[in-house]
Amino acid sequence: MESVARPTSNIGDGPNGQHTKERCGSFQMPLHYPRHTRAEYETMPEWKLDCLLREYGLPITGDVEQKRKYAMGAFLWSR
Repeated sequence: MESVARPTSNIGDGPNGQHTKERCGSFQMPLHYPRHTRAEYETMPEWKLDCLLREYGLPITGDVEQKRKYAMGAFLWSR
């Protein structure tokens, strides 16, 4: 199997040839999909819902019931 080398480019090069890190935003997909049950979402405190939604780049607006409903819709799969 052959290795493939990527061509170099000047993208991200700063003044005086210094390399600067490219930015595509601050969101980074978490490594694991949340595995909470419906019962856990129904009793989860608002601060924990906020953290979970923020971690996945989802909106954290509305009251605690709206956040619970949104989280369950986003993370629970029908079986």
